[in-house]
Amino acid sequence: MALASKLAQLQSKATQASQFVAKHGPLYYKQLLEQNKHYIQEPPTVEKCNLLSKQLFYTRLASIPGRYESFQKEINFVKHMWKNRKELKVEDAGIATLFGLECFAWYCAGEIVGRGLTFTGYHV
Repeated sequence: MALASKLAQLQSKATQASQFVAKHGPLYYKQLLEQNKHYIQEPPTVEKCNLLSKQLFYTRLASIPGRYESFQKEINFVKHMWKNRKELKVEDAGIATLFGLECFAWYCAGEIVGRGLTFTGYHV
């Protein structure tokens, strides 16, 4: 019985959302295109989209060596800091600790969102 009522509630929400999109969607679409017309490639064809997607892919692929080099520099910096940890200032250690705590907090927030905004566990 509870599943049937949830299904009816979901259908009602989906209908409301569909009506909202049908009413406001075209206006939003026109405004969005007008605001971003400087990004639109002419002519807007499938071929042009395929070309742009290939350009993006290969541009990202070409950027890998630079990213790898930057990553190696970061790793070397961390290794250097670890070797000279006796000379580490309290301020630097505090900043590193705060950064670690922030990373952990974002991880926890992502887990909570992934579970459907529950703190106790997954819906089974």
